[in-house]
Amino acid sequence: MKTILIGCVGTSRMMLEAMLSINFPISHVFSVDEKYSNNISGYQPIHRIAEENGIPYTKIHKINDSENVEIIRRIEPDYIFVIGFSQLVEKEIIDSAKIGVVGFHPTPLPKMRGRAANVWQVLLGIHETKCSMFFIDEGVDSGDILGQQEYYIDDEDYAIDVERKINEASYKLSLKVLTDIMNGRLNTIKQNEDEATYLLKRSPEDGLINWDNSITDIHRLIRAVSKPYPGAFGNYDGSHKIIIWHAEMQKNIKFIGMPGQIARISSDSIDIVCKDGLLHVTDYENVDNVKMFEGHKLK
Repeated sequence: MKTILIGCVGTSRMMLEAMLSINFPISHVFSVDEKYSNNISGYQPIHRIAEENGIPYTKIHKINDSENVEIIRRIEPDYIFVIGFSQLVEKEIIDSAKIGVVGFHPTPLPKMRGRAANVWQVLLGIHETKCSMFFIDEGVDSGDILGQQEYYIDDEDYAIDVERKINEASYKLSLKVLTDIMNGRLNTIKQNEDEATYLLKRSPEDGLINWDNSITDIHRLIRAVSKPYPGAFGNYDGSHKIIIWHAEMQKNIKFIGMPGQIARISSDSIDIVCKDGLLHVTDYENVDNVKMFEGHKLK
């Protein structure tokens, strides 16, 4: 059996480690080159693991480049695993796999197909969820399901916590699916299109905090887009970006002010008035290094 792994983040690493742990055959690894990794949240250079284990690999920019497609064709793979990889794989790569191209998505497909799934699940207040492995087709996360694995998102989980839980669940799921493939007992389930929902793309600008929202919604946004994502932010006095990486919700029994108004500044934290509480910010980034004053506003 010949197989190829394409990936560049934590779930890609989990798949490669699962493959190595059960001696699953790996013919080639495609990994995004470090010099193209700046805009990849949670980047993992999986080519280093391939090199350490004597697995042929190619460091890439775009997987659909002709030289990469040619390598894939020459290998004549039975399976291609595209795990934790945001680039859309074109049809000529999909067609080069004799059996199929396997993808991963951190939601219980067919629910929540699409973009920014980790972030959206936190914003939607979802707790009990699943990650899915499936055959990639020409649709959006729409192919037959190979397996699913449960995980749980807590109310206090930040993006890094959710990523860790997804990685742990993906490792368990990878072991199951790979073992099924090796033993020739892989069962697939067709997705019910009537149950399909779609998550739309998000951009860094969507991290702008609306201080008229409830403190719960503001806190969810902060948790959802915290590191390794670009972060939730307010604009101090309307023009200076303040990124909030970590905060706590508190009752406001002392300060009367407008939503977004800074109530208190100390050496290691700031308190911001919300309409139904006080946001105690314990980790933030003052992008312009502007001097802040109590009573001024974040917009």
